[in-house]
Amino acid sequence: MKKTQKTVLLALSGGVDSSVSALLLKKQGYNVIGLFMRTLREYSTTNKACSSKQFTDEKFAKIISKMLRIKLIILDEIKPYKNKVINPMIQAYQKGLTPNPDITCNKLIKFPVLMKEAKKIKADYIVTGHYARIARKNEEYHLLQGTDKTKDQSYFLYELTQKELSKLIFPIGNLTKEEVRKIAEKNNLPNYNKPGTRGICFIGKMPSIKQFLENKIKKRKGKILSPEGKFLGTHEGTAFYTIGQKIQEHLGMRINKPKQFAQKRYYIAEKRKNNIIIAAPENHPSLLKRSVIINNLHIINPNQITPRSGLTARIRHLGQLHSGRLVNNNRFVFSKPIEGIAKGQSIVLYHKNQVLGGGIQSNPKP
Repeated sequence: MKKTQKTVLLALSGGVDSSVSALLLKKQGYNVIGLFMRTLREYSTTNKACSSKQFTDEKFAKIISKMLRIKLIILDEIKPYKNKVINPMIQAYQKGLTPNPDITCNKLIKFPVLMKEAKKIKADYIVTGHYARIARKNEEYHLLQGTDKTKDQSYFLYELTQKELSKLIFPIGNLTKEEVRKIAEKNNLPNYNKPGTRGICFIGKMPSIKQFLENKIKKRKGKILSPEGKFLGTHEGTAFYTIGQKIQEHLGMRINKPKQFAQKRYYIAEKRKNNIIIAAPENHPSLLKRSVIINNLHIINPNQITPRSGLTARIRHLGQLHSGRLVNNNRFVFSKPIEGIAKGQSIVLYHKNQVLGGGIQSNPKP
């Protein structure tokens, strides 16, 4: 009896990763349908780079779908993206937090839209070009790091649920970026050498998140103090900076270093109320934190006993994996004090190469 061809709905962004994912599944015999989500047009009046980038990505998605002879669905997600991702991100920065809009986008836009559209067209699976893997064991689905540790994107996926994982395929999770580009070039895909997305997806070619925020948040001159409370200099507003960031004049931060630290680099140790930044020289104790509260902790495998020790944690994408232990399901204690813990940023927990889950960093303690 002839097997029924499985249908997959694939998030086709126009980049090389999603294009190669489509190619691989096509060769495996799947009926591949592409889905391109528009999210950027809203900002074309203030950011031509965004408008240009959106047009380029959509154009590439159309070219790839035509080359591979797959149907392409184009959905307008501009308004939901603005309301659920961009506006909350701006509000978080205004409060002095450091949000992660890519994770928010995955949770509230990308995967819900894929699941809804897949159900609508009766697709068997949904697909993305993430560098991550999925394993099934004891009727549960486990999220694993991608094989290419320099491109691993599991950090952005810790909010995935069992329902989503059961329907998900990551075709390039076992490949390196170099292998993906070689496959694309061998198969004459025009985007084989297209640069990967850097930073936040809607900024386009803008040099930094600071420049984007300056269009949305008014500058507000504030004080930079030493850990001892002495005046060092000024900045343009706590919303534009993050914990662990180096003090740099071209970013609007100006300080007069004490003579004993004149040759030392200074970093942001804390952001306080009343628009105050605490800065400290490199290796200063105030830069180090031993633990952090995890708000809204999401566990991917709720029926699995979460180990309290033998864990590692990332406090930013592709950042160092720090060893430590989970206490009371809401606090992570690091084996050694670390730098750069930013309130509002995500902390993701790992056990070996498995992603256990994660949440939002709050209240770091020395």
